[in-house]
Amino acid sequence: MNLNFGAIAPSIPYIIQGILVTLLFVLISAVLGFIWGTVLSLFKISKFKPLRWFAEGYTSIFRGIPLLVTLSLIYFATPQVTGYDITALQAGVITFTLNSAAYISETIRGGILAVDRGQAEAATSLGVPYRPMMMDVILPQAFKSILPAMVNESIALLKDSSLVSVIGVTDILRRAQIVAAEKFVYFEPLLFAALIYYVMVTGLTIASRGLERRMRISD
Repeated sequence: MNLNFGAIAPSIPYIIQGILVTLLFVLISAVLGFIWGTVLSLFKISKFKPLRWFAEGYTSIFRGIPLLVTLSLIYFATPQVTGYDITALQAGVITFTLNSAAYISETIRGGILAVDRGQAEAATSLGVPYRPMMMDVILPQAFKSILPAMVNESIALLKDSSLVSVIGVTDILRRAQIVAAEKFVYFEPLLFAALIYYVMVTGLTIASRGLERRMRISD
């Protein structure tokens, strides 16, 4: 094997700078996806049927369409349909927010349904309105039980974020591809990009385990 990691050494800082782009994209998408996913989960347990139908249909659509197809539709079709020249980063954030919300909503819904019904009944008997009951009683307990699943979703989001390189976002993978094209070597820069993703995912996993231990101690 003719490997030459020295050839990409001057370009390593350039690839590493892509971490900031990736983290910014993942953080925004994760926060917005969590908020929208929480709203969708409340729609799914609502007694108002149109809200349930909307949330279930939404989840069905985004779980049934490949993520790359959704990303391509939003990035390439938005200028044609709306006339707005959407940026690659905006298209990526919108796509991953909408997509992750569909999966998060199912996770949160399951967590809410796993909470003992006696909690809601007790709050209702005390005259606690629905919204404060959900925010202060049900959701905090549900989030404790769904933390491992939420971490898995965050890891999936981090890894899937590499897809935005397809539409030109200069994330870790895109920068590695640029270096590969300039240096006429592919294994070395792509392997270095893979190592960066692995370290980031491992760090997220370790942090989540620490959070889980703290939550168990606080119970």
